[in-house]
Amino acid sequence: MFALPRAFSALLFAAAVAALATLPASPTRADGPKDNVPDKVRPVPPVGNDIPPADRDAIRAGLAELQQLIKDAGPHELLPDVLVYEKAVRWALDYKEIFDPAPGKDKKPPVPANNVKKVLAAGLERAKALKGGKAPWATQTGAVLRGYRSKIDGSVQPYWLIVPKEYDFNGQTKHRLDLWWHGRYENTVEAGFMANAPGTGGGIIPAPGALILHPFGRFSNANKFAGEVDTFECLDHVSRHYRIDGRRLVARGFSMGGAACWQYGVHFPHLWAACAPGAGFSETPEFLKVFQKETLEPTWYEQKLWHMYNATDYCENLFNLPTVAYSGEIDSQKQAADVMAREMKKVGLELKHVIGPKTGHSYEKGAKEEVNRLIDAAVAQDREELPARFKFVTYTLRYSRGPGVEIHGMEKHWSRARVEGERKGQAVTLKTENVTALLLRFSGSAVDVTIDGTAIAHRTGAKQPGVDAVLFRKTGGAWEKASAPAGGLVKRPRLQGPIDDALMSAFLMVKPTGKAANEKVGAWAEKEFAHATEHWRKQFRGDAPVKADAEVTDADIANNNLILWGDPRSNAVLAKVADKLPVKWTDTGVVVGKHTYDAGAHVPVLIYPNPLNPQKYVVLNSGFTFREYDYLNNARQVSKLPDYAVIDVTTPPNARYPGKVVRAGFFGEKWELLDNDGK
Repeated sequence: MFALPRAFSALLFAAAVAALATLPASPTRADGPKDNVPDKVRPVPPVGNDIPPADRDAIRAGLAELQQLIKDAGPHELLPDVLVYEKAVRWALDYKEIFDPAPGKDKKPPVPANNVKKVLAAGLERAKALKGGKAPWATQTGAVLRGYRSKIDGSVQPYWLIVPKEYDFNGQTKHRLDLWWHGRYENTVEAGFMANAPGTGGGIIPAPGALILHPFGRFSNANKFAGEVDTFECLDHVSRHYRIDGRRLVARGFSMGGAACWQYGVHFPHLWAACAPGAGFSETPEFLKVFQKETLEPTWYEQKLWHMYNATDYCENLFNLPTVAYSGEIDSQKQAADVMAREMKKVGLELKHVIGPKTGHSYEKGAKEEVNRLIDAAVAQDREELPARFKFVTYTLRYSRGPGVEIHGMEKHWSRARVEGERKGQAVTLKTENVTALLLRFSGSAVDVTIDGTAIAHRTGAKQPGVDAVLFRKTGGAWEKASAPAGGLVKRPRLQGPIDDALMSAFLMVKPTGKAANEKVGAWAEKEFAHATEHWRKQFRGDAPVKADAEVTDADIANNNLILWGDPRSNAVLAKVADKLPVKWTDTGVVVGKHTYDAGAHVPVLIYPNPLNPQKYVVLNSGFTFREYDYLNNARQVSKLPDYAVIDVTTPPNARYPGKVVRAGFFGEKWELLDNDGK
């Protein structure tokens, strides 16, 4: 089974899916200056097409048949492979998300709801097979659609897998796997993605004998947040059903998928044998100025939060990762590779950048062949899990692991933390910056470790040479071995914020049933709760798990981050933890540090270790923090609020913020309030 990083069957479609088109690698509409007006934001995804009542009735009837077949099939390990079809059809109807292309050059109108009809036909065929105890797609080669159930919200999510003809389902050979992340599309939700198998022409570059994994990525969020986790859940699912060589994973993508490739490469450099980003974007501020022609006026905390997804800040992590970028010579998105090359040069690295001559936003044939040749050569070198030299940089413990090392503590979040290491025989020398705890991996039975000039002898006691991992902690300015991770309230991997981090693992939204202390604040919380659940569905393609406060169980607390809406008077779960949070409620005010805010006009939002289960988060009054304006360009889809904020609800929510943000900041490394809010 593929282990999720910590920092983190298909039948032949027959006639119904005989003509499968390649998914678009570039935007379905041009974003630009017209999308820089927050007061005039178009919906993403857009409102779908109207279809004739007869077609709608026929699809409804087919959906009812599919649902009955699913009930008849009963529990089955492969049931998500069928459930994804039911969800795609049902959501297309229920939420008016039926999208068909405009008439082509022949002027013939498209078949109404053609994608939905193809998906329904394929789903019915699968469901009938599963009811009969068969799953032919589980041993199919070529393009195979699979589905899994996400641990984040329980939703079923689809992905495509291209299985090579030579794959032997009874064999022992492990295969290379290439990830291919798709481009931006605003009107290709589940049905469009599932009805159109990814091609091997203008986009995906096949490698002999390799499987190619094409994640849905939970729609069009540039594989960020839950979209980021989707890749690892896909990998986990694939590894349970196919033989994958974990040492030959390749990161690839184009356009928005190229942006994803930059992010996965620099955030998880220990995972990949090679990385091949094409076009896309690699950071937020410069790209928006160049591509979007946008005038940016970020707050200080928004600028800090750019460190989460700005690949330029992590470019030194490509030290151990062979990377080949591609750009068309006349493509404006060549900017992405250019800024990465500039930043890599600052840390002594040179980017291999293949450029398609006189080419716009697409692959040029000769350049594609050159990228393929270079990537194949890199994969053939066999990746070192414990390299002789390694470098790793991060700005947040969300991304904490590099080759041979994992950062477990930082002196200050959102400032650069860095480890550089060298191995000579059984001696390892490390130099660190802004690091207070780290896990070192090495091979052999003994090792001498020197960290920042402090020599620390270590012996594994292992009878056979192997891989070992040892935790070191900096105490009083000196490094020493540690027997266990730091206890108490401390920021550590997977418990470091900001607010959006709580929605990257299992969460539960807890709805209040009591009366709010203030009517205006209660009304705001109710509307923002509705906004959060609606937009989770639209942007991350799942139903947000919801329970009333009185229904929350011990198991819910043990297994989920809790998103608590309301105040201690209206929400019974919030009442249980209120006195242990860094904000306080009085009859007249909300107290944050030394300042009291009028309780009739202000709401605190925050993320904090749950006092009822400190291994999980509690969040107050917030879903994911980017909003409608940010959907219009993927580079905008970054966290907009830090660890906590105070919202003035007398200013109505808009397409950018949940109200007027009168204060916001980051907790310290021990989850304490800082006098300057972490500025």
